[in-house]
Amino acid sequence: MEVDFSNIKTIGFDADDTLWVNETYFRDTEEKFAELLEGYETKNKIDQELFKMEMANLDIYGYGIKGFMLSMIESALDLSNNKVSQETIAKILELGKSMISHPVELLDGVEEVLSKLMGRYRLIVLTKGDLLDQERKLERSGLSQYFHHVEVLSDKKENNYKNLLEHLKIDVNEFLMIGNSLKSDVLPILNIGAQAVHVPFHTTWAHEMVSEDEMENNHLKLNGLKDILKYLDN
Repeated sequence: MEVDFSNIKTIGFDADDTLWVNETYFRDTEEKFAELLEGYETKNKIDQELFKMEMANLDIYGYGIKGFMLSMIESALDLSNNKVSQETIAKILELGKSMISHPVELLDGVEEVLSKLMGRYRLIVLTKGDLLDQERKLERSGLSQYFHHVEVLSDKKENNYKNLLEHLKIDVNEFLMIGNSLKSDVLPILNIGAQAVHVPFHTTWAHEMVSEDEMENNHLKLNGLKDILKYLDN
């Protein structure tokens, strides 16, 4: 696809599954959660009910590990008809705490890309999730030095982006967003007239899935983050 990034002055990066691994840990925890409740339901049913609970709670808890923990506990109570043991609840809490304390694993090429773009572009992080957890991950990642601004959004819809770009005095025609989610990082950006690059991660949360058939072919899709240098590092 032909792209023209010559006007770009500010680049926004998603964090989870764009800069560092995230969704993999949620999938692993879901497996362990299903094992804890295997005496009550099948794994498929447990997975389905947990996802339904997450969706029902999204407007209340928002995105992130803490909301996920609460949804696991609520699902465990529902699936067991309130018979789940205190010991199991304690194990669910430990699963969540383990996710929060997990070391940050940078994706391939992230630091190389940021180091080459820093100084030439204004780099910012635009991510969803729990504020404390995302700030903690950024600090542990060692990437803070590369970014002019970090914003943890409650959601990533057109208005969220428009309001933030206006607040930061960023011209929409000079902004490029890079992320792994078509739903959160690409589609809303294209809808406000900015440019976006899709760098898929190997696993995607069901809530973030968008059929590529629904997308117009007006964005760049890369196999890895390092490939962006072919279009910007010139």
